[in-house]
Amino acid sequence: MTNAEAVDEAAAHVHFAAACFTRAWTLTERTDRTPADDEQMIELNQASLWHWSQRADVGDRQRSIGYWPASRIRSLLGHGVEAVRYAKLCLDHSDGLSPFYRAYAHEAMARAASVFGDAAACKAHTMQARVWVQAIEKAEDRDLVVADLATLD
Repeated sequence: MTNAEAVDEAAAHVHFAAACFTRAWTLTERTDRTPADDEQMIELNQASLWHWSQRADVGDRQRSIGYWPASRIRSLLGHGVEAVRYAKLCLDHSDGLSPFYRAYAHEAMARAASVFGDAAACKAHTMQARVWVQAIEKAEDRDLVVADLATLD
């Protein structure tokens, strides 16, 4: 048996989906990113998305979770078209999920709109996110969304 045959692919997808997500997110928080770091952030996010898609438990919740940072990263980098694309995917996959995911999908839409300077769309999605925030039961989840929305004001 070769090393490749001994790998548990399902476990690998679980590991790399989370590991790539975390490494990409760590880069978003750095203020001293280089262009190479920006590219790595995109690559890590894409890898995370792919590994999520290969998991047996992938569903709308996991896709919504994966598309949100994809939009956030593109917004951060000023890649408006891609930011909107991933925000729409996040919004599509959040339909029917709990208010936490719905609020974050609208936060992604607002942030993506802001890349284009579309104040009306940004405001509309921010307001919709705040409506969903009111329905989030866990205080710490509400606080997360509220903190991210505050960066749009």
